[in-house]
Amino acid sequence: MNRLLFLLVVLSLGSCSEYQKVLKSEEVGPKYKMAEELYKKGKYKKSLRLFEQVVPQFRGKPQAERVMYYYADTYYQLEDYYLAGYQFERFAKSYPDSEKKEEAYYKSAKSYYHLSPRYSLDQKETDEALEKLQNYINLYPESEKLIEANELVSELRTKKERKAYEIAKQYHHRENYKVAIKTFDNYLIDYPGSIFREKVLYYKLESQYLLAIGSYESLVKERLLTADVFYNNYKKYFNAGEYTEKAEEIAEDIQTRLQNYK
Repeated sequence: MNRLLFLLVVLSLGSCSEYQKVLKSEEVGPKYKMAEELYKKGKYKKSLRLFEQVVPQFRGKPQAERVMYYYADTYYQLEDYYLAGYQFERFAKSYPDSEKKEEAYYKSAKSYYHLSPRYSLDQKETDEALEKLQNYINLYPESEKLIEANELVSELRTKKERKAYEIAKQYHHRENYKVAIKTFDNYLIDYPGSIFREKVLYYKLESQYLLAIGSYESLVKERLLTADVFYNNYKKYFNAGEYTEKAEEIAEDIQTRLQNYK
């Protein structure tokens, strides 16, 4: 057992010393050969250090396409998605006839997808990812990656919808009901098929109802009638929804209050 451990240590040290020797060498050929070998073994960090040295030496040469693909994919495998997205996009534009072009476009788009932050943060990267994925879908409508690409697009759109919904709901919770109603209206225009549609219609109703009962007497009736319209609109689309019971309680109170004006 001790002998086996000793041999493993010796082999490991020999491997490391060989790597360091090639890394410090001025010869491009051995650097590239070892870089590709390490890449194929999944040793991406070591591989990347060598690729970074050889890439400038291969520009304009026949082997450049192969080198640049490995270089971009090494960043991707290391989950450095900012550089992976950039390098794959650069590869696709530099080698328009490459058989790796479609894969490069997809991995570039997916890199931008990975850069998309959680919904509560600024969604600039999400917009960029959506653009890249949509460009890929438009370029390769028959791709075997099409289903996955559409799923990624759907996920990113849902994230944007959730952020917009949460912003609108914050106005409601802060009792800024007029702004909440306007924001909910804009949301329904921007995201007509949103999975948050029922929530938006309900909170729009609740905002109008709370605005009405908190208003000056001269404004109550008109605002209650508007709230009743909002209830009917909610009921039209969600007759048995998550918020149906709450909506009906509001509707009953609206009718009770409206009796005072007859």
